[in-house]
Amino acid sequence: MTRPGAEWRNWGRTQSVRPLRVERPASVEAVQRSVEAARRNGMTVKPVGAGHSFSAIAVAPGVLLELDDLTGLIEVDRERRRVRMYAGTRLHRIPKLLAPYGLAMQNLGDIDRQSISGAVSTGTHGTGARFGGIATQIVGATLVTGMGDVITVDESQNPELLPAIAPGLGALGVLVDVTLQCVPAFVLHAVERPEPLDDVLAGLEERVAGADHFEFYWFPHTDVALTKTNTRLPADAPKAPLPRMGKWIDEELLSNGVYRLACAVGTAVPGIIPSFSRLAVRLTGNREYTDASTGVFTQNRDVRFREMEYALPAENVRPAFEALRALIRDRGWRISFPVEVRFAASDPLWLSTAHGRESGYIAVHRYWCEDPAEYFDGVEQIMLGFGGRPHWGKMHTLDAGVLRERYPRFEDFRAVRDRLDPERIFQNGYLQRVLGA
Repeated sequence: MTRPGAEWRNWGRTQSVRPLRVERPASVEAVQRSVEAARRNGMTVKPVGAGHSFSAIAVAPGVLLELDDLTGLIEVDRERRRVRMYAGTRLHRIPKLLAPYGLAMQNLGDIDRQSISGAVSTGTHGTGARFGGIATQIVGATLVTGMGDVITVDESQNPELLPAIAPGLGALGVLVDVTLQCVPAFVLHAVERPEPLDDVLAGLEERVAGADHFEFYWFPHTDVALTKTNTRLPADAPKAPLPRMGKWIDEELLSNGVYRLACAVGTAVPGIIPSFSRLAVRLTGNREYTDASTGVFTQNRDVRFREMEYALPAENVRPAFEALRALIRDRGWRISFPVEVRFAASDPLWLSTAHGRESGYIAVHRYWCEDPAEYFDGVEQIMLGFGGRPHWGKMHTLDAGVLRERYPRFEDFRAVRDRLDPERIFQNGYLQRVLGA
């Protein structure tokens, strides 16, 4: 299906574009036709998922491909616990697709609105020092290249491309399906506690190593860390989910409704933000429950924000965080959104932010009605000083000249790009900046 391009905006309202054409292919062959037609007409093509990236990675000035009609399971390999699904499948729909087979995704981030192809392409991750990002779960894929060819990538066909396509930034082709390595379904025992920030930082290495999944949030202007520790349990372990009303109060009334109002008021009257932050840590982040893995990993986030996140060598997380904490204090900024700290295992994927090193992530946010530039610029300089690599789907200012030095396989990736998209059919301004021409 083809229609004229209306204005497209991403979720964070950091990017917008009016594409020349919007197409909604419903088959692999339709994707192939879209790419071939764009190539003949000298147009670029960009597939777009949920628009949850804050960077311009999904901006499509030429042909915008919506993959919402390419969803669902294609096949299941029960013996190897692998599932093949269409690339437009949204993360929040995957648990029901896997449930009949007793399977689950090994790890997830805390938001599940994205398409699986978008999450893979941008390097979306969760937390857990023994677990990689979503891209590490990919063992195969089908994509349409810039020449209009359909190729399969797995351990037996084009295996040399596996570490390049995930995350591939949408620069190598249109992912039309992916094969996930799943695990047996499991539950998580979650313990969420407010703790003294200095104590958490002092024992951070032990906390991370001793838990399956550990993360913490820090509201600036407080001395409290809101910690979350998840322990993996078998699927038949007894569940003790949050009471429905209590969950609604915590996650909808307080974390979304009241918080949205507080952010809006804080934008107009920044002086109230420290008091609000101190109140927030007293009202939230103190609960314990056991539930299906997907119900614990993810939460509903309705308050619109903008985000920058950097991956650091794990040993640099604490000093970088301390520098960030001092920056906010010294500049006298009033920051209403918490800082998020997570961890991930080293992996061999060429453009993964955790490539070749155990990694920690520091993410900073601002309410979408506030200008994030000064805050994000200051934080970015700190992260760069500690060996940071920016999340591909979140705001940053780096270009190919800087990124080349931070990714040992950067030129190998560019060589694959030359092979699969020599005419730069999938190019946009963001990819030109971060990968070069």
